[in-house]
Amino acid sequence: MNGPNLNSWWQTIHYICKKIIHLQQLKNLKVLMKSFDAQQASEEISDEDEKISMNFKVLLTKKREFARYLTGLRLRNYQQGVFETVLDSILRKKGYSLVVLFPRQSGKNELQAHLEVYLLTILSRHTVDIIKVSPTLKPQAQTCMRRFEQVARRNLLVSSLWKKEGGNSYRVEGARITFLSAATGSNIVGATASGLLEVDEAQQVSIEKYDRDIAPMSASTCATHVFWGTAWTSATLLARELRAAEEAEKKDGVRRVFRLTAEDVMKELEAYRKHVEEKVARFGRTHPMVRTQYFSEEVDGEGGMFPAERVALMKGHSTHSVLNPNSLYALLLDVAGEDEGVRGIDGAMSMANPSRDATALTLVEIILDQIEENRAGDERAGGERAGHGPAPTMQIYRLVKRWQWIGANHVTLQTTIRDIALEWKVRALVVDATGVGAGLASFLDRALPGRVTPFTFNSASKSALGWDFLAIVDSGRWQEPVFADLPGDEQVRHQAEFFAQLAACQYEVSNDAKRTMKWGVPENARHPISGEPLHDDWVLSAALCGVLEKMDLRSAGAAFIVQARDPLGEMDGKF
Repeated sequence: MNGPNLNSWWQTIHYICKKIIHLQQLKNLKVLMKSFDAQQASEEISDEDEKISMNFKVLLTKKREFARYLTGLRLRNYQQGVFETVLDSILRKKGYSLVVLFPRQSGKNELQAHLEVYLLTILSRHTVDIIKVSPTLKPQAQTCMRRFEQVARRNLLVSSLWKKEGGNSYRVEGARITFLSAATGSNIVGATASGLLEVDEAQQVSIEKYDRDIAPMSASTCATHVFWGTAWTSATLLARELRAAEEAEKKDGVRRVFRLTAEDVMKELEAYRKHVEEKVARFGRTHPMVRTQYFSEEVDGEGGMFPAERVALMKGHSTHSVLNPNSLYALLLDVAGEDEGVRGIDGAMSMANPSRDATALTLVEIILDQIEENRAGDERAGGERAGHGPAPTMQIYRLVKRWQWIGANHVTLQTTIRDIALEWKVRALVVDATGVGAGLASFLDRALPGRVTPFTFNSASKSALGWDFLAIVDSGRWQEPVFADLPGDEQVRHQAEFFAQLAACQYEVSNDAKRTMKWGVPENARHPISGEPLHDDWVLSAALCGVLEKMDLRSAGAAFIVQARDPLGEMDGKF
């Protein structure tokens, strides 16, 4: 980069102010100056144009005022610290690698756009190239460009100076910013970053792509690097650069890491507290999305899905073991193939083909009180959901009873499950309709019109179901009763199998934008006591309660699916 430094900064500011005067923009800006208290800098200057020019110089040296008076943005203290550090590294040519983790919806992208407009302004007399890469062109890089344009248009000083070049570059005199995609197949080799290299949502950018195509962009320029994002796993680019920045901090004491949490934002924005409290109530404080996106805590990319502390949230509750006419019930059915079964010495059925799961049916009582309380509270407070459809589904699922069939004929199962549904007067029956389950689901739908919801497992739907189930568990809404430990009790045995499957259940999450989760009990898993093969039929059956989250169960009529917010999508893309 050809030398922007502190000595030439004031010369640049003076040049910009003269250019504004030449473009006759002062008429529209004089009103603005009346609200800006720079009298101490211009009270001895009699010429009105010179006085306003001096006021602009003061504005350009005060980053917070530049945003407030020229763009209409109020930078918060936690944003200001990042701004100052990035600017200092660029102007003093320090070439720091900085890592910035902001909670969702706390103003990260607003800060980015303001920083970029400010840099193009004060560096406009120099030949400077800023490069910003995003995980994808559509929508992420294009969204960044739209935000830049919005801030540039709003800024009364810059609105007449900036120009768009090509499809992805913007210029103010000699300073330019280019927006690129870091997608695996993108061709971005050859671009050069001479002032600043930004990596947005760095947790979604491939490490290989960064090392091969992006990092060399600043090889000869000593450009400052800023890695923006939210925490995810320790295997991401963001996590790697975070470790490197922390090590550099230890060596010279210069702050390079800005790892903010929801608590930091709450100190300056009370409305944010309500937003975060709602997320914690809905998903649970220990849910991976809450931990990463609001509290900047990394999660393991793979491992046990239900550690002891998570399982403990399910235990120790009470429930009705007989039909309560005032209660609402639902059935959750995970379907296995037909096979022969054999009875073990403990009286339990086992499989002739141990690799095949059993058909598992779970009966839950649904507590709806929390929905009504949330809705009433929102309407009284005039909240954003009042009058705009159902409140978030926060119902509680209390385990009542389990049934299991191994190698059972599906024709027999049809009648048995129908009879159970009628006996317990269930409002909804969620059926695994994958493969051979499709026929059983079809029969039950005809036998129980309006009550059956089929669910087909694939990689995407199972991932979403897993995230939904974690949200239910982490918010304390899956509740297991304490059964009397009687010898040979079927419910005690089924519950023990359920907990054993939970303990064996493993997960693995992707580091891309989709955050796909693969989860289940490994094929070679064995029961820690009996040594018998472990399956995931009870876990999958329970997880189907995630489908109930998207149903309107308040009506006494037939249950039906309503469009609901994606539990991952609603945390993404809102900054």
